[in-house]
Amino acid sequence: MDKKWWTLIAVCVGTFMLLLDVTIVVVALPDIQRALHATFSDVQWVVDAYALALASFLLTSGVLADRYGRRLLFLIGLVIFTAGSLLCGLAQTSLMLILSRAGQGLGGAIMFATSLALLGHSFRGRDRGIAFGVWGAITGVAVSLGPILGGVITTGISWRGIFLVNVPIGIAALAVTRWRVEESRAAHPGRLDLAGFALLTLGLVGLIYGLIRAGEVGWSDTGAIVSLVLGGLLLVGFVLVEHTVTDPMFDLRLFRKPTFVGGLVAAFAMNGSLFAMLLYLVLYLQDILGYSALDTGVRLLVSSGSLLVAATVAGRLSERVSARWLIGPGLLAVGAGLLMMTGLNAQSSWTHLVPGFIVSGIGAGFVNPPLASTAIGVVEPERAGMASGINSTFRQIGLATSIAALGSIFSTSLHNRLTQGLTGTPLAAHSGQILNAVRQGQVSSQVGAGGAALPPSPRSQLETLIRSSFTGALNTLLVVTGVLGLVGGVASMLLIRDKDFIVRQPAESATTTVRDPPA
Repeated sequence: MDKKWWTLIAVCVGTFMLLLDVTIVVVALPDIQRALHATFSDVQWVVDAYALALASFLLTSGVLADRYGRRLLFLIGLVIFTAGSLLCGLAQTSLMLILSRAGQGLGGAIMFATSLALLGHSFRGRDRGIAFGVWGAITGVAVSLGPILGGVITTGISWRGIFLVNVPIGIAALAVTRWRVEESRAAHPGRLDLAGFALLTLGLVGLIYGLIRAGEVGWSDTGAIVSLVLGGLLLVGFVLVEHTVTDPMFDLRLFRKPTFVGGLVAAFAMNGSLFAMLLYLVLYLQDILGYSALDTGVRLLVSSGSLLVAATVAGRLSERVSARWLIGPGLLAVGAGLLMMTGLNAQSSWTHLVPGFIVSGIGAGFVNPPLASTAIGVVEPERAGMASGINSTFRQIGLATSIAALGSIFSTSLHNRLTQGLTGTPLAAHSGQILNAVRQGQVSSQVGAGGAALPPSPRSQLETLIRSSFTGALNTLLVVTGVLGLVGGVASMLLIRDKDFIVRQPAESATTTVRDPPA
């Protein structure tokens, strides 16, 4: 088999693993929470550590790959990701898991940043279209299959299995990449923007940490305030630095193109709405309704299945229909679907979510295929890598910041509702204990495994209060994310314009092939 097809296999396997780990872990979070005695903020960090590392290292990884070799960086990314997966599977504490997830994210960022460049170097003409089409299909399948695969592995093996399964796959991908993938570099690589990288990473960490801490401790907490202020100042510093450096990792002149901005808004809104809500919907299905990880994954198939079908249709339409009329209406459908899920109460069953799952899933399916082409379609070929990386970075920033912000809103709303409901009852003195039990997933529809630690009566009243408080807080999040989806949809339709797209002639990539020495 020709080396280029081995390259496609290696790139698709790596991409599948790194994108699968964005969603596969979600259905396992309640099991992880109970096994490691993790707090609610720990659960948020399990997702956010991965997304933050992806967001922080994507652009820098692309520059390093252009300079030192795409295959070399892809190999390094595979090693780091596989090692991170092994450490996640062996984690004995929530801190070890969070740090290992950050390692996974670092490896994933390196692989993702080099994937398209490796394909672009190896494929030409019609074969390039086929390769990019397969890669795009793999990204959609990975996101769609995450919840069900996570449910199957978590229920059939354990939550550790969702990480350990990456190890043999990663080793196989390493072997294929080492012996069958050609090396390539950019003819004129840019300089490494260390100042921009440091400011962006530290600014995002400060912002996310501040939001999560505010939700856990309170908005008046000094540590949360200091972290938010420092994070904001560092991000302002990042913008200032990018205006001055010779080779910025984020060329701010791209903001002059309305369509490019529209693509960033869409990327942020997409991951910040439906995908961020998955965490809280899973907690509802498992901790409140009492479903297993597998049962939860099966129910989420309603959403991911709709997404996959719609993405297939959108992929075919994107050649004939303007991206504006796929991305904008798609985000409007995402927002509408999330709003359709509101109205949950203590007596609701999971079927209440089905119409919203279908509508939001279809909307997400119409957004994803044209979003990548929008990011690179409005810039010159030599800046396509940066444009794609920036769009992917905004996706992960949207996921990380939204999960942190939603967690803060959720914790505050849940605390207020429980406190108000317990006031004047015999359980009022135990409100802090009850709130902590709910946050740590120890209370389900039957008052769960942590029930023995709670006062023995009145159990039915407590169960109803917990369900109504949880669903009330969840309704608030659905409104917030639904509005975000709607705003993103309107902004996308206003900003994305057909005249901004650059019509390209077929051209060879500006790369230099570096062949391996004879064995």
